[in-house]
Amino acid sequence: MLKRERQRQILEHLHTEGVVRVTNLAQSLNVNPVTVRRDLAQLEQEGQLQRVHGGAVVRETTLPRSQVSDTARRIAEAAAKFIPDESVVFLGPGTLTSEIVPFLQQYVHLTVITNALDTAWTLARQRRHTLHLIGGQVGDDFGIYSDPDRLRSIRTELVVVEADGLDAERGLTHDDRAGAGLLRELFSLSAQTLVLLPPERLGKSGALFIAPASEVDILVTGREAGNSPLWDLSELGIRVVLT
Repeated sequence: MLKRERQRQILEHLHTEGVVRVTNLAQSLNVNPVTVRRDLAQLEQEGQLQRVHGGAVVRETTLPRSQVSDTARRIAEAAAKFIPDESVVFLGPGTLTSEIVPFLQQYVHLTVITNALDTAWTLARQRRHTLHLIGGQVGDDFGIYSDPDRLRSIRTELVVVEADGLDAERGLTHDDRAGAGLLRELFSLSAQTLVLLPPERLGKSGALFIAPASEVDILVTGREAGNSPLWDLSELGIRVVLT
């Protein structure tokens, strides 16, 4: 079978099922798993899928591939591993958080609560999980903001959010008033908190205070982050994951 014909069949199966496994493809195409991995690598370079451990998923993103950094993809993939299957998770707005969505196609079932319009749209198209969208006015970041009281009735096991700064002394901060208000309410819930942060914002401070750094349970950031703020945050008991 010619390479392009093989890759065409891979894409057909991917768009039908939403996810493909290397072992299954090797068996159905009657080729070596190494050949399948090479095909997946080429198709990923062409922007037609997203490789994950053991296979690939449909690439879904609100940004062109060239505008989504490798660091953002690494942070999103690492963060997705903390979401238990069949759990209830809140996904906040932001580029890093929205990049988690393609990796959720590997899960059997999740209940996802979000106020992020782009995240909700992509999840709805996957048709794999239960989706709850919080209503309100749409902001520039595609976040939907309304009366904070709406968040107080949420029951979730894990809250995944982004921020504009995290420092051991100055705490977790945000530059947007609506975003900061949302995060304050989310941190008041009895849920594990997972914060995604670009490495260049570690040790920095945004304009508006959200919560003490010690209230962050897990931090996922890029390996480019500086050692000094990482050590300070680790000493507070935060689980730090570098990608």
